[in-house]
Amino acid sequence: MQETYQDQVKIVFKDYPLTNIHPHAQKAAEAARCAGEQGKYWEYHDILFANHAALAPELLKKYAADLQLDAAQFAACLDSDKYASAVNKDLAEGTRVGVSGTPAFFINGRFLSGAQPFSAFQQAIEEALETQ
Repeated sequence: MQETYQDQVKIVFKDYPLTNIHPHAQKAAEAARCAGEQGKYWEYHDILFANHAALAPELLKKYAADLQLDAAQFAACLDSDKYASAVNKDLAEGTRVGVSGTPAFFINGRFLSGAQPFSAFQQAIEEALETQ
């Protein structure tokens, strides 16, 4: 999308941890934010999604080490629950606007639920651009 629409789109990622499916999802979302403190949010995010079945707290710290993050800083951040309320805020916001699973997308308020082909995003983006 960014390649096609460049500065015409802005992507905002919100956390929606599905703890009923992934019991460690909340902590994993917090861990990504901790990695973000060291400039590696997206790299860490990608590791989490590649390892979605392995999100136990000790593994979250291993993934940080794999990215060569400062281990002590990362562990202190993760263990402090520093980002718990922010992740909970994203979850509540998603629930309020009708999200019940992931992935979920909004394009100028238009809800797209589940994995979608690029053409679905393209259609929604084109319609949004036409109404501006």
